[in-house]
Amino acid sequence: MFVLEEKIYFWFLLSLPLVILVYLLLVLWRKKTQKKFASAELLKKLSPNKSSFKAFLKLAWLCLALGFLTIALVNPKMGERMETMKREGVDVVFAMDVSKSMLAEDIAPNRLEKSKQLVNQIINQLVSDRIGIVAYAGSAFPQLPITTDYSSARLFLQSLNTDMLSSQGTAIYEAIQLAETYYNDDSQTNRVLILISDGEDHEGDIEAYAEDAAKKGIKIVTIGVGTKKGGPIPIKERGVTRTYKKDRSGETVITRLDENTLKKIAQETNGIYLDGTNTKQVTEELKKFLATIEKSESETKKYADYKDQFQWFLAIGIFFLLLEVLTLDRKTAWITKLNLFNEKKEDEA
Repeated sequence: MFVLEEKIYFWFLLSLPLVILVYLLLVLWRKKTQKKFASAELLKKLSPNKSSFKAFLKLAWLCLALGFLTIALVNPKMGERMETMKREGVDVVFAMDVSKSMLAEDIAPNRLEKSKQLVNQIINQLVSDRIGIVAYAGSAFPQLPITTDYSSARLFLQSLNTDMLSSQGTAIYEAIQLAETYYNDDSQTNRVLILISDGEDHEGDIEAYAEDAAKKGIKIVTIGVGTKKGGPIPIKERGVTRTYKKDRSGETVITRLDENTLKKIAQETNGIYLDGTNTKQVTEELKKFLATIEKSESETKKYADYKDQFQWFLAIGIFFLLLEVLTLDRKTAWITKLNLFNEKKEDEA
């Protein structure tokens, strides 16, 4: 199986038509300039050994060289065999609150960006664990299926925003229900749901849903983002705060961290509650907690022993470059005998 490591370098192949165009323009310019000094017949007599075939051959060598050198930059790799990889870890699903209250700036830069920072630092601490991401506000939405691709997780994490779900609120119960579908083995004991929220404006019987999750072997770690004092919810235009969200009576809405709800959820599922203010403390406490979770072993298959193949294309590219340099414009004896272009032989003087 082949893998192309740096596909972006294929754009260099677009230079080939440009090289051909420049060459053709150069040929036309040369012929036009030569006509100013002498006729075509006189020029043939002055340079009887000049070959028109060699010029096109040099162009072909140059294009082939550029093509193979481009492929060398792309660096094709070949996987020699399929290998079964075993891993031991925990399945961790992050449930991210993206309701409008997460725009409050009572914790810098705001609650949502702080949540992203926390999750990013947590991912940095993980090694062989699988992770998934759920976004929720008034409803829950699957953002990233369970995977070991941490790079993709970071990309999906950065794309989270408060406009991705039209329904507002904090439907924690829906996030828990959706996260349950991420775990594909009912016998798993290594299920962890990390729920990050300000805990406010929740709907439904949260404790009942948490209890149901506990029966399914899911431990929920809740991380509270925000302050008890709270703050207003900014309404921005082009990144500039124009006003703040107001209630029906015209009063500015103040959103506050609801620690009690988050603590109850964690308690019902034998999880822990963490204050999201201190990122370092959160990552350290969570690392200790995950160390107490029983790890399960899973198998994945992938091509192993990928070997670089760029050196072959580099060698061929250099070979064609040398041919281009060493190919002279003079006629070659055997090509002259073939008379490929029906060139008339000049009478010997």
